[in-house]
Amino acid sequence: MVRKRVIAALGLSAAAFALPAAAQTSMSNFYVGATLGQSTAQDACNDLAGTGISCDDSDTAFKIFGGYQINRNFAAELGYADLGKAKADAAGLTAEIKSSAWDLSLIGSYPINEQFSIFGRLGVYMADTKADTNFGINESHSNNDLTYGFGARYDVTQNLGLRAEWQRYSQVGGGDIGKSDVDVLGVTALWKF
Repeated sequence: MVRKRVIAALGLSAAAFALPAAAQTSMSNFYVGATLGQSTAQDACNDLAGTGISCDDSDTAFKIFGGYQINRNFAAELGYADLGKAKADAAGLTAEIKSSAWDLSLIGSYPINEQFSIFGRLGVYMADTKADTNFGINESHSNNDLTYGFGARYDVTQNLGLRAEWQRYSQVGGGDIGKSDVDVLGVTALWKF
């Protein structure tokens, strides 16, 4: 009983000291956003040309994310991306590979003027990849690796920004599914609080 009271007192004391520090953190440093674009699984259709198998390695991709602007030049972002799918068809047989990923990135920006900047990103991702066929082979695999990219940002207002960006998720997949670099080219809208 005494131990619980000591732990509770320590917790309340820590909260009392942390509240003033949290109050100094400006909400204007936080932002949220969404990206819509096209993904391409770079290695999904390799070695299929001339085999009679049709293959589509591009699909619609989207991402939602939240970020924190550390200073004018650096931000950190956490996001969830649906990386789309690659699909192959031959003689009534179909195979489809879908991927999604959580990623954590550091964004480095270089302001050109008050509204326009260019940026690069470097981070890590954790992906889930699923292969489904209509001939009884279904498999899933999880992996993690690097993600990186670059783009440009234009601040329409103090709160609303637009970005155009290319981002690569390196070596998504694994096991019998195989691995492929997935590139996403997209347009982003973000809202700063």
